Amino acid sequence: MIRTILGIFVLGLPLAAQITIGEPAYGRVELKEAGKAALVYNYDSQLKEGAPEDRRSCCYVFPVYTPAGVSMLDDFPKDHYHHHGVFWAWPVVETPTGKYDLWMYKGVQHKFEKWISKRVEKKTAALAVANGWYAGEKKLMSEEVRLRLFPAEGKSRRFEVTVKLEAESEPVTIRGSQEKGKSYGGFSARFAPREGTALNSAEGPVAKDEDLVNHRWAELTAAYGGKRATLRITPSEKNQGVPYQWCLRNYGFVGASFPGRTETVQGFTLEKGKPLVLSFVVTVTDLD
Repeated sequence: MIRTILGIFVLGLPLAAQITIGEPAYGRVELKEAGKAALVYNYDSQLKEGAPEDRRSCCYVFPVYTPAGVSMLDDFPKDHYHHHGVFWAWPVVETPTGKYDLWMYKGVQHKFEKWISKRVEKKTAALAVANGWYAGEKKLMSEEVRLRLFPAEGKSRRFEVTVKLEAESEPVTIRGSQEKGKSYGGFSARFAPREGTALNSAEGPVAKDEDLVNHRWAELTAAYGGKRATLRITPSEKNQGVPYQWCLRNYGFVGASFPGRTETVQGFTLEKGKPLVLSFVVTVTDLD
């Protein structure tokens, strides 16, 4: 049975197993396990002090904590102000009447519309929210985000993000980077300053920066304040186009590129009434 205590949704379980959903504040909702922060979903507009106004963003996950409390991600880093924790965006968004860039926020922005639900079920916490992609006042895309946090299992904890996209009226084509040899654009994570960075994938270690190579999953391992931890992104096998190409960077970036870039695939077109559903599992693990 779900109870509301002091504005927090709590499942009637022993403290060690409790997952809670905080009340919305400052455009954020915090999820906790056993009273300790697990992650924050930024549902409304955010801007870090010192960042340019045109980098203002919403609709992403930051911060994310391991069971031991290690925070591995960055938000509004000075070298890439448009990177935000765990986020999803595309550098090319095309319609029959316009071309936009959701990666750098040129002509189009994510916008929060409404909460669908916030609830605790069994041992998990679940959020569902309706967003939109807007070019000024014109809505190009409907976006439904569903986020589910699972309880820690030993030194690991995971959460699932499912993004449902549907063109609002006219068709919308999304593409990755059009730079030669690159395809970034899709579901990504930006990492905080750290030491001892190592990139790894389902197919083995990744020794140097990489693009356009397919993997079933990818992860970054490093030490944060002397504490080693890993964050892995695993796309669902049911997703369109898996296995994905990846953008992997030793400066601290791991991104699953959809739709990728090959001789036969240069973009993906969405139409009204034909939604695209993409689901990913993010797993964080303490190594010390």
